[in-house]
Amino acid sequence: MSAEAQLLKSNKPIPQENLWEKLKVNGELIAALGSGVLILLGWLFDKSGSGTTSVILYMLAFVIGGFAKAKEGIEDTIKNKELNVEMLMIMAAVGSAIIGYWTEGAILIFIFAMSGALETYTMNKSHKEISSLMEIQPEEALRITDYGEEHVHVSELTVGDHILIKPGERVPSDGEIMKGRTTLDEAAITGESVPVSKSNHDEVFAGTVNLNGSITVRITKPSNETLFHKIIELVQSAQSEKSPSQLFIERFEGQYVKIVLAVVFVMMFLPHYLLEWSWTESFYRAMILLVVASPCALVASIMPASLSAISNGARHGILFKGGVHLEQLSAIKAIAFDKTGTLTKGKPEVTDLIVQDGLTDEEVLLATASIESHSNHPLANAIVKYAKGKLSLPLIHPDSIEDVTGWGVKAVIDHEEWKIGKASFVGNEMAEAFANGAAKKFASEGKTIVFVQKGKELAAMIALKDMVREEAKLAIDQLKDQGVYTIMLTGDSEKTAQAIAADSHVRDHIAECLPENKVDHLKELKKKYGNVAMVGDGINDAPALATANVGISMGEGTDVALETADIVLMKNDLSRISEAICLSQRMNRIIKQNVIFSIGVIILLILSNFLQMLDLPFGVIGHEGSTILVILNSLRLLR
Repeated sequence: MSAEAQLLKSNKPIPQENLWEKLKVNGELIAALGSGVLILLGWLFDKSGSGTTSVILYMLAFVIGGFAKAKEGIEDTIKNKELNVEMLMIMAAVGSAIIGYWTEGAILIFIFAMSGALETYTMNKSHKEISSLMEIQPEEALRITDYGEEHVHVSELTVGDHILIKPGERVPSDGEIMKGRTTLDEAAITGESVPVSKSNHDEVFAGTVNLNGSITVRITKPSNETLFHKIIELVQSAQSEKSPSQLFIERFEGQYVKIVLAVVFVMMFLPHYLLEWSWTESFYRAMILLVVASPCALVASIMPASLSAISNGARHGILFKGGVHLEQLSAIKAIAFDKTGTLTKGKPEVTDLIVQDGLTDEEVLLATASIESHSNHPLANAIVKYAKGKLSLPLIHPDSIEDVTGWGVKAVIDHEEWKIGKASFVGNEMAEAFANGAAKKFASEGKTIVFVQKGKELAAMIALKDMVREEAKLAIDQLKDQGVYTIMLTGDSEKTAQAIAADSHVRDHIAECLPENKVDHLKELKKKYGNVAMVGDGINDAPALATANVGISMGEGTDVALETADIVLMKNDLSRISEAICLSQRMNRIIKQNVIFSIGVIILLILSNFLQMLDLPFGVIGHEGSTILVILNSLRLLR
């Protein structure tokens, strides 16, 4: 049953979008279109000889189309104590009306309002991903208490509370399954389209959908600290933070507007005396200059592009914490990778099993897994998992077990003593000689070796390795093709580091790195390559993530790594890094196109005006048309 069906069944009201909110969101577009209709009517009345009626209609078009921009311009001027583009446009429109060019002034307002509506559409489009995320966040949870069940608001849940989640419902907060088995749709959080099976002690995330089983979940995080909430905060932060280019344009805008106003003022008088233009012609050319010299297109060159790119990244599981990081990513020349949990899966897997002649694989695996099932060590868990996939028999209970700290484990099964552990625990000489010295070969491949002894004889050797992610190899190859230098920084031994580096295809590696060593190595890389990124997922990676020009965290990383990083890969897919670099390059390319085009149009229109080749209607169309084209060009980044 779907979440919507569950909502109907529980008789809870389904939230409806408020009509007023719709009007509010589309208000600018409605006003712009309304002013366009009034302009058309005004032009028709003017042609029919009804001048007074046409002027009234044009005035209405001024008010309806220009209200939003005039309000924005006045508020920003008061707040920043500096004139802006909006004020220039209002002045130009009013100036046109003063000298009798009502139609041109009204058209200026109309096109300016349309470009503003288009820019608002871009911003609304960029907010779509965050809005859709917030809409799927449950507001209520069914809490289990000593007195029964009660519906509570999600904000009232505390760590340790137990909640019941039925089929079709969304998980209200991060937690751990205490009872039940189910399948969860985690697409909203991880982007993974295939549902994931979950059972006791598995982690569940807020916003995911419980598909087919009732589960009891113990809350592990407050509602404002869930992964879901962090995603929302990351996107909101990214949308509000401005890139260096945008900040430069905004600083430039204030100075440029002052210069334009000064030149316009001079042009009202100087051509009359120097070039013998009439007062009407001088004022008319000054108004055209006020229109065409306004940096509307230049101002709109960056923000829509940045918002569109951030939106595109969020839709594909790449969360940028701000436009500055997105802009900087295209300049990255080298990327350093952590090993465990980043290049590798972070969990060891059994790769080889060699059993002594006279014993069977099943016999050794049954005894080994039965003993290791009593341990929580990652190597023990990997051996048990491997054995369960190979065995047809259930595990048995040893007669006795003794944990020998730092060495291994000792147990008795059917009056026979078994030892499982490192080489020195079973005897170095016997371990080195086993299987013609296979231990040395496995060690050179970066594998961890566990020896199994039965009685006085060495029974088996099990090799394990933290396997490299398949997508990591593809990601590294893609980065190499883009000319990015790749290096792995790890705390593992040289042999292990060398083997993982070869498997993952990174160009270089540095082994036995402590967190502070990683920072030092990153500083060296920055000196050599300039812009350097760091990819990690653990607490020990946080200093390096902060040191790098761009820090990239895996979505399953620790809270500290997520907070420190500039970019988060929600799908834990390293190939997204190459996509992010391509997106950054596309964005910077489009921004350059916008800037060059808008400056070129301004220069062309100003020269045409001074040569008296440009009339106000064409000035309006050229200037505002260039603004619309710049925004439309930016919208290509949404694809």
